Parts: sequence; structure tokens; C-alpha cells
Amino acid sequence: MERKNMKLQTLRTVATVACLAAILMLGACKKKAAPPPPPPPPPPPAPTASISVSPDTIQTGQSATLSWQTSNATDVSIDGIGAVQPSGSQQVSPTESTTYHLTAKGAGGTQEATTRLTVTQPPPPPAPAPSPTDEDLFGQNVKDVYFDYDKSDVRPDQQGAIQGDAQFLNEHTGINFLIEGHCDERGSIEYNLALGDRRAQSAKNALVAAGVNASRIKTISYGKEKPFCMEHTEACWQENRRGHFVYQK
Repeated sequence: MERKNMKLQTLRTVATVACLAAILMLGACKKKAAPPPPPPPPPPPAPTASISVSPDTIQTGQSATLSWQTSNATDVSIDGIGAVQPSGSQQVSPTESTTYHLTAKGAGGTQEATTRLTVTQPPPPPAPAPSPTDEDLFGQNVKDVYFDYDKSDVRPDQQGAIQGDAQFLNEHTGINFLIEGHCDERGSIEYNLALGDRRAQSAKNALVAAGVNASRIKTISYGKEKPFCMEHTEACWQENRRGHFVYQK
């Protein structure tokens, strides 16, 4: 009986040891299981790029400001300029219209941007004003001489005009001219033709006395036939009583 009990006790001990061994083996298996792999890192961000020029239109010889901005880029270049900083600006003065092409490269890829600068030719300089002709100068400088009613002598207040005319004509000796004698509407045609002739001759004589060569001067009388003013007033009649100077080619 005692031997039987000892045998049972031994079996129990073996079973306990076996159970403990199984537990230990299960624990060891669990500890040796590989951990799950870490998640993959996010992809690097793609570069961004922009480029602009101000002003976008210039004339030859002028300059403009080229500006650009990038992000997430390690290699930035502009065609025609070369490598540049990731962001910046630069003065440009092309001689012809140019498209600026920017390329930004980084770990996340490549980004491109462009801008266009238009170059125009400046307008031609204005043509020099033509030199005034003798006829232009004559019209600008030679003044008519006015007369009192029914008179043909040069009035004292017209002596300044005569002297100014003579000075210009003596400085431009190649100019020939005609003096027309005019009258107001009062009186007959015949009387005014004679009066107009005297007025033209009086103006001629005054210029000759001031040094103008008589061979340069012709005279004619129109009397009252070609009035400068058509109103029937004293102010208008005064306008018509004149020696009128006309350039001769």
C-alpha cells in the first residue's frame, strides 16, 4: 500500500513538472514572436515654385525686376541666369522679349514655372521741325501799315512798323515783295484806286528811306475792291485802310 502511494506521488510530481515545463515553453514562445513592422515614413513634400517680372513690358535699354519663390527645393535654376537661391529677385535687361523658365528640384520631385518679359523698341525720335521758309519768316515779321481816312502819308504811330519791316527786309535781302494799297468802302472806285496807289507808294518810299532796295518792291492798288473787313463801321473801315505786304516768290 505504501509503495502504491509513493507511485501516485511520483506521478503527481511528474505531471506537475510537465505542466510547469509546458507553461514555461508557452511563455518562451510568446516572448520570441517578432514585433509588427513600423509604418512607412510619409513621402517628402513636393516643391512649389512661382516666378514673376515687373513691369512685364519694357523698352530696349530699360530693366525689370525678376522675382521668384520656391519651397521644399534644394536645386533652383532659371534658364539664361543659372542657379539661384530658393527665393529672391534680380534686375534683368534683355534686348529682346524673353520667357524666364524656373526649375525647382527637391526630394519630393520637380516643379516648374515661367514668366514672360516683352521688350519693345522705343519710338523713333521726333523729326526735327523744318526750318521756317523765307515766306514763313516774312509773314511772321513784316507788318502792314495803316492810314487815316482819305490820307496816304504814313502816320507817326506807323513809323515803328515801317522800321521793324525795314530791319527784317535788310537782314533778308533775297526776299522780294508786293505792297497792296487798300481803301475803305467810301468813295468811288476810281478815287479809291488812285488813293490805294498813293498809299502803296508811300509805304514803299518809307521803306526805301530806311534802306530797303527799291528793286525788291512792287506796288499795286486794289482800292476798295478787296476789303479785309465787311462791316460798315469805323473800326472795320480802319482795317481796310492799309498798305498790305505780300511775299513774292
